[in-house]
Amino acid sequence: MKQTGKRQRKGRRSKDAPKGRDMSQRYGHLRHPFSPQGIFSDDEVANIHATALRVLQELGIKILLPEARDLFSVAGAVVKDEMVHIGPEIIASALEAAPSSFVVNAANPERSLRYEPGALIFKAGAGCPNAYDRERGRRPGSLRDFEETLKLCQSVDIIHGFSPCAEPQDVPIQFRHYDMMRAQLEFGDKPMFVYARGRGQVEQSFEIIQMGLGLNDAQFRDNIWCTTVINTNSPRMIDRPMAQGIIDFARAGQLSIITPFCLAGAMAPITVAGALTLQHAEALAGIALAQLARPGAPVSYGGFGSNVDMKSGAPAFGTPEHVQMQLGSGQLARHIGLPWRSAAGSASNVADMQSAGENSMGLWGAMMSNATLCVHAAGWLEGGLCFGYEKFINDLEILQSLAELCQASSANKAEIGFDALREVEPGGHFFGTDHTMARYKDAFYKPIVADLQNFGNWTESGALSSTERATAIWKNLLAEFRPPATGKAAMDRIAQYVRDNRQQGGVFPLD
Repeated sequence: MKQTGKRQRKGRRSKDAPKGRDMSQRYGHLRHPFSPQGIFSDDEVANIHATALRVLQELGIKILLPEARDLFSVAGAVVKDEMVHIGPEIIASALEAAPSSFVVNAANPERSLRYEPGALIFKAGAGCPNAYDRERGRRPGSLRDFEETLKLCQSVDIIHGFSPCAEPQDVPIQFRHYDMMRAQLEFGDKPMFVYARGRGQVEQSFEIIQMGLGLNDAQFRDNIWCTTVINTNSPRMIDRPMAQGIIDFARAGQLSIITPFCLAGAMAPITVAGALTLQHAEALAGIALAQLARPGAPVSYGGFGSNVDMKSGAPAFGTPEHVQMQLGSGQLARHIGLPWRSAAGSASNVADMQSAGENSMGLWGAMMSNATLCVHAAGWLEGGLCFGYEKFINDLEILQSLAELCQASSANKAEIGFDALREVEPGGHFFGTDHTMARYKDAFYKPIVADLQNFGNWTESGALSSTERATAIWKNLLAEFRPPATGKAAMDRIAQYVRDNRQQGGVFPLD
């Protein structure tokens, strides 16, 4: 989708935020502004791809779901117990069938996303079992936290689709998918997320989306309405729920994002090239399974690779190796011709300089490598164990700054402003020139968190850090939140279905 030329800058503003800070800038559809960068030569990329094919054929991959092994067997793979040896012709056929561009639909058509190479999509931190904010502290994720983080994601354009930011652990697991789907429909109109936690929960989640959006069978299955992330079990294994998720999403025409989580030095070789070879092999196996389940099924190549701290074994993010793996992943995705998913994130325990630096490095890695989707772009703390509200707001500042770089710049005669250059004498200033006066209101990005006052004014305003200022911003976003126009109708459509299935005992993940 092409961007609109002029950004809209009017809308609600936090009562506690300094004048000029605005959360309503339009960043809904972005394209990468820079040419993709890489770290390997074309020959090295081809060699990594060839070695990954060799891994799949000679070493094989362990697949725990019999149904998935049967699909590979029928396609000509060699199956020995739970090990599947996949020939290069199966991978080549899958890559030929997989689409490179498609639309991920939303309840609000204006929020639908073109998922393809060159697009730039951001999602918030996902899968966090805990939540944190300065007023309520660190706590296990609850339904309240899940709903609040959905509202925060809905409130800002720079977050393009939903993620399960904070896991609602106070909802029993057999009922949890009902509340997660209901909340997305009630409080949002962006592309939705579904956990692949067994066929029963996936099918019911699909039914809730279809019912909530008023779609018939063809409208649902012939279009993409939700996504899931499929994490392989590195090294070289796909477990039952992940394999089943790939099959179920493919057959329903929904998007599975195949994402090995290869941490160099732990579940992957310690070198960047070695870790990427394993990642590539596992991603290709998942892509192939999707195409065997339904040729032409939407699927995304994924990579979330970094390294571990070799002293403690703890995951690290925003490291040079993290960025190198992003750059290499982008090269491999372009080699096979598919859009791809990367991730930012932070290992820091608090929203401090470390967390900002790590997340920013990961975001720049995604930008330089031209990732179609960057997950964990805002709010991720503790390596994914906690979603931070203040961290989310501060990360939005970086995301919106990156989005500004996606806006086209011009060097035409009017923009160069020779008349202004002639008007101002040496040693003068440009504040009062016609060129400045005609542009100053919208000339520069207006920060949402950053405080650009001098030290005296900042002190008089309370001497607040960016983390402290962020508290007022997220609180105001929640206080002013209004559900989307589609929310009530969707709730009415699904209410009886959810009640009936709850009364029947729900569905446990592996049912």
